[in-house]
Amino acid sequence: MLLLTRQKDVSREHENTSLEQAPDLMPMRIVEIELEQALPNISAVDPKTQRRYQRVLAVVRLHTQPLGLAELPLSTEELAPATYAPLLWNALSSEINEHCQQDGLPKLSELPLQGLASTTPPRCLAEREAFLASPDLPLVSVIIPTHDRPETLASCLEGVLAQRYPRFEVLVVDNKPSTDATQRLLTQISGTHPQVRYLREERPGIGNAANCGIAAAQGEILAFTDDDVVLDPYWLVELVRGFRQAEKVACVTGLVLPLELEQPAQFWFEQYAGFTKGFQRRLFDMKEHHPKTRLHPYTAGQFGTGASMAFTASFLKSIGGFDPALGGIGPVKAGLDISAFFEVMMHGYRLVYEPRALLYHLHRRDYSGLHKQLHNYGMGLTAYLTKCVWERPHLLFDLLPKLAYGLFFALSNRSAKNHKRQDNYPKALKQAELKGMLFGPLAYLQSRRVGRKVLRKNAL
Repeated sequence: MLLLTRQKDVSREHENTSLEQAPDLMPMRIVEIELEQALPNISAVDPKTQRRYQRVLAVVRLHTQPLGLAELPLSTEELAPATYAPLLWNALSSEINEHCQQDGLPKLSELPLQGLASTTPPRCLAEREAFLASPDLPLVSVIIPTHDRPETLASCLEGVLAQRYPRFEVLVVDNKPSTDATQRLLTQISGTHPQVRYLREERPGIGNAANCGIAAAQGEILAFTDDDVVLDPYWLVELVRGFRQAEKVACVTGLVLPLELEQPAQFWFEQYAGFTKGFQRRLFDMKEHHPKTRLHPYTAGQFGTGASMAFTASFLKSIGGFDPALGGIGPVKAGLDISAFFEVMMHGYRLVYEPRALLYHLHRRDYSGLHKQLHNYGMGLTAYLTKCVWERPHLLFDLLPKLAYGLFFALSNRSAKNHKRQDNYPKALKQAELKGMLFGPLAYLQSRRVGRKVLRKNAL
């Protein structure tokens, strides 16, 4: 009864947040605008859903490379290029000219309505085509853990099979399924696409599912994504190219944008942090390439997210794969990805964040689901930190002096982590994250015990 009352309280807080009180939560139509082409008219009505919008979030690209986001008003039935081009220019003129400079193109003073088409292939596209023509492209294994979501998985696989990369296999790991729906879907797809393989993992948790994929993978590079994403056609090739950006790169992560912004919960997730890590390529290591903060490399969430990450197979196998105790085998449901990113740093390798590797993620639409998710994220953070100290006790002496600043970073609205939170961000979401953080250390130890029991049971 107490749990039921709490769920009703959470739902009531959500219901009391109206669009009149929080216009920033008004639904947004998400569109892509490729500046190389003539700028299109933007309709207030989505042609697929027939839903009408009053504002739009434009994902601005040039030569397929994402440059940034721009919010545009939709006060009329259709937004003409002459109306919104100055708005795009005001928001992203420096990014546009930076890209033009990198391609050896002349600097612009305004955004031409007819597009930025050139008579010769831009340098960035020529470099990508040259890479794809290389005779020694590595085989990539795309690993997708899933659990009872065949509908979103089908859409994800459609995007995987449309990748503009010639050498890859797809491993779908069905994690302790309750029906045979996923297996039937994969049987149908693999009939025409033999590079798609179905695997079944009876041990629960995304950590065990991911490790099952690692064991079966044949690729030199292992790329991971979720079953509720829509992939850009160049996602895979740009992840692979990321390994060529520097020496000793063991991991590449990509840009993750929201697939839709329809419900308040989806906006609050973006305010919480979202998955977006910016539109500039970044290199991370333990030497000169890292943010000059006291919390590096413990704030591993800034390196990327598990929805879009790739590792060299040799690195993942050298660390024994992912830790199931951070991947849902017990009470801890998050932290598996950031723990792996941390290991990249600790083993002296480099990580590249590559925004050209783009995908769209379907954020949770319901408030109760978001509430649970942020509780799990808070728990996953401190569980991962507990793992760091559990496996490397000497790090405790490094972490203790940083504890006060770490609490400020995690909880203060003035920290870099929380600066996007607005006045309409529910207090209950902050409390859910904090409660998860408090429970994280104990939850990690409980998850380890559950993992040992599962191993003993499977050994019998």
